[in-house]
Amino acid sequence: MKERAFRITGPIRIGFIGAGNIVRQRHVPGLKMIAGVEMAGVVNSTAESSARAAAEFGIARTYETPEQLIESDEIDVVWIGTQPYLHSRFTVAALEAGKHVFCQARMAMDYRDARVMYDAWRRSGLTAGLCPPPGFLRGDRVVRRLLREGFVGRLYHVTIRSYDDGRHDPARRLHWRESARISGVNVMDVGMKVEVAQRWLNELGSGGNARRVVAHAATAIPERPPMERGPSHGETKVERPDGLTLAAELQDGALLSGLWSDVARFGDDGNGIELYGSEGAIRYASGGAGKIMAGRAHDAALQEVPVSDDEARAWTVEADFIAAVRSGKRDPEPSFWDGLKYMELTDAIVRSAAEGRAIDLPYDRNLESPSP
Repeated sequence: MKERAFRITGPIRIGFIGAGNIVRQRHVPGLKMIAGVEMAGVVNSTAESSARAAAEFGIARTYETPEQLIESDEIDVVWIGTQPYLHSRFTVAALEAGKHVFCQARMAMDYRDARVMYDAWRRSGLTAGLCPPPGFLRGDRVVRRLLREGFVGRLYHVTIRSYDDGRHDPARRLHWRESARISGVNVMDVGMKVEVAQRWLNELGSGGNARRVVAHAATAIPERPPMERGPSHGETKVERPDGLTLAAELQDGALLSGLWSDVARFGDDGNGIELYGSEGAIRYASGGAGKIMAGRAHDAALQEVPVSDDEARAWTVEADFIAAVRSGKRDPEPSFWDGLKYMELTDAIVRSAAEGRAIDLPYDRNLESPSP
């Protein structure tokens, strides 16, 4: 591993590998608001797109290859904005080069790929984190507080519902997320919703992780016109399901059920995450303003739980990660451990659906959460 000081005392120099929509729309604007952060370099899919990104965002220089950016002494943090099939490769290379890493969600291609990233981070002594999903962010602190205070009591049921109609039209072109060689086991927004649920259930202890998983999947529209651009190679087959049903048993005995669809026309009204227990219930709707409803067992009905300005969680992803780098915190949330666990469940879901059987978890019973 390349020797370097892990704590950065001067400006933090960011190097972007991939400058797609989320990097342009969220990360670059967020980073520009932070004092002492420099947009030091970028490498995109082509030299032309790298030059456009550099000119648009005032990035100091372009690199010919990701490897050149990773090895550069002018870069402190490698910000990975690529598709999942490249995450592990660039993450491991960056950590071994002594660079801190921020990586996009859908951490890896599968559990094994995520484990490679996780192990590289554990060896590195560096800061590494993942991009959280923006959904359920505003009321995140409220739900976690309620769970810490014992609002639901002993957990009985967790329900995730994520219906969408974005792929309902068969004329929509193939998306890279529907290609197994690009997206791996990642299906729709399964991993993102699982990450949110696991984050909340961590407030109840380790019992929030699944120990047995059964899933069924279907592809209502098996072929689509090929991708307009990107590494499609003329593919038309839809290789990731557009509908999925999940039933899982958690470590503490509670049940987790999940419904996902990308072809459910008018289906998004009931979307959200729900938690039911011996003492009460919490429902966090993902549609509209993301209203939180909750009630104790003795209440007549659920009531809206306000999200105060003090508890509201804004999108501060970039600032949180930079603060972690500056303070020496190795595992900002979502951490690589968080990512490994949501990739494990995602992997098990896809395996169960493909093999027609229940999958027991965890895969590695000797692997424990790292100490804070």
